[in-house]
This record gives sequence, structure tokens and C-alpha cells, in this order.
Amino acid sequence: QIQLVESGGGLVQPGGSLRLFCTASGTIFSRYHIGWYRQGAGQERELVAQIFSSGITKYSDSVKGRFTISRDNTKNTVALQMNSLKPEDTGFYYCNGGMSVIGAGPTWGKGTQVTVSA
Repeated sequence: QIQLVESGGGLVQPGGSLRLFCTASGTIFSRYHIGWYRQGAGQERELVAQIFSSGITKYSDSVKGRFTISRDNTKNTVALQMNSLKPEDTGFYYCNGGMSVIGAGPTWGKGTQVTVSA
């Protein structure tokens, strides 16, 4: 089973950009579907973007056109490029991995904080 570690969070002004990274240990990373979830204060965790082992991507309506998810299997890394950030994008961002195309996988990172504020 892989382990996931997030990095790249921080404080950014509205309209700015951040790039998050999810780095995995293990030798079968390429077979994993990876998702980015976020949880705002007092809110449920929601799926923001997902990239399947095939490379197919999926986005929530709230981030479509602003966020881009990509993977580099040679580096065991998935990146989430976030542009045109809004205050409502604020939250704790978690990386999730699994081999099922349905629902969240069993492996979670510890998360990274993203704050969008002037």
C-alpha cells in the first residue's frame, strides 16, 4: 500500500495561484487513481479533482476551468495547479489514493492548508 504526502499549501490573495503536490511512496503508484479533496471550516470533505490511472481527469463544477490536475508516474507525483483562486477555495486539501474508480480510496495524506484571503 502506498503512502501519500501533500505539499505546496499556503496563503494567497484572491485571484492568485498555488500548486499543490501529492507525493507517493511505493512501486505501484501508476495503478492508483488519485484525488484531491478539500474541507472548509464547518463543511464536509468534497472531491475537487481526480486523475485516474488512465490519465482521465474529473473536476467538480466549482473548480472546472480554474484547477488542473496532472500526474508524473516517473516521480510518483500528482500536482494540482490552482488558478484564479477565490476565498471559497480556502480549506484543508487532502490527497487520496485507491484502485477503485468508485468513491474515495483507502489511502489519505495528512493534508495541507490553503488560505485565500486579502
